[in-house]
Amino acid sequence: MVETITATYKHDNDDWTITVSGRGKELTGKAPGIIAARDRADQLVEKLAPNERPTVVHLLNGNALEFTSAYMAARLTLPEIAPLEIPPSGGAKATKDAAAPSASESGSGKAEAPAAAQKDKAAKPALPPSKQLPKEVEDRKPDEASRPGVTAGASATPPVARA
Repeated sequence: MVETITATYKHDNDDWTITVSGRGKELTGKAPGIIAARDRADQLVEKLAPNERPTVVHLLNGNALEFTSAYMAARLTLPEIAPLEIPPSGGAKATKDAAAPSASESGSGKAEAPAAAQKDKAAKPALPPSKQLPKEVEDRKPDEASRPGVTAGASATPPVARA
């Protein structure tokens, strides 16, 4: 005959106390939340019935439905997260540009522009040869219109319907 194992949960302030009983033994554990308590109950059941998958009844206040309701509510509730901070448009580059003096403020500004361009190029790594397009690729001819669903070699006039 199959003997069920009972896991009883009690809420103690912020923690949960779990008592797992069955097969003439009783084990007790604590956990910080109901989800962790359910995991702890599984660990205690493993100690009672190693290498088996016994039937376990989880009870909260003596009621399996009450446990299931509380457990599922905890599993399906999204955690509270801090609101997102949106950076100024342009990201880090806009912040860096705002902190740098403009050409009119710093004098000539001629020497600073090439240095900034070199800095931007240094920040972007070169593509490996396997990721670069071959030189033979030609740009679209100016007279070709961009039409969705039409390939580059397709005729611009629709086909004639046959009767």
